[in-house]
Amino acid sequence: MTASTTATPCTVITIDGPAAAGKGTLARRLAEHYGFAYLDTGLLYRAVGRRLLDRGGDPCDVAAAVEVASSLRPEALEDPTLRSDETASAASQVAVIPDVRQTLLQFQKRFAASPPGGAPGVVIDGRDIGTVVCPHTPYKLFVMASLEERVERRLKELREQGIESIHGRVLQEMKDRDARDSQRDVAPLVKSEDALLIDTTEMAPEMVFSVALDHLSAQGLAPPELRS
Repeated sequence: MTASTTATPCTVITIDGPAAAGKGTLARRLAEHYGFAYLDTGLLYRAVGRRLLDRGGDPCDVAAAVEVASSLRPEALEDPTLRSDETASAASQVAVIPDVRQTLLQFQKRFAASPPGGAPGVVIDGRDIGTVVCPHTPYKLFVMASLEERVERRLKELREQGIESIHGRVLQEMKDRDARDSQRDVAPLVKSEDALLIDTTEMAPEMVFSVALDHLSAQGLAPPELRS
């Protein structure tokens, strides 16, 4: 696919990577910069996991998980409890179910093909966006950071939410999530060969943003002031 020098309704920027690597921070900055719509696909799986937990169900219950995924509405992504560790754990269990992934894949593809609000493009972050959801876009980023740095970021995020967590517990949960994400049979977390790898371990958010902009520009994505 040849990179376009101007944004079109199907312009898609994908950002993949493990938990707490900085995907969301970068995605929101890029979406604001370009005037694109933003989708955090992790919230889709969290919403399914959260609803199952609220029903007293098992996140590994395939039939129940598929039923919830099929009826998911965008407003479900606004639930503040989706950011909890309990929900994150349920989400990673739900995410290994092939039929759930297939159902939510269609949600993501519709979002990319028809951005809400008439936006000229989309920024989508997750685990398999550049490899499965939108593999043909030339605008791909893969964000990573060391495990210890990601644990510290997660602890800081929880403290800011008024939630006290134990380092060892967060560390183990992140290890478990990494293992599930990278070892699942369907759409595992892997870097697309044509994605730019950004290691954010020792980088400030502004530097990460700058590196991403330089790469996207080199790929042919014009800055917003030059778009028609």
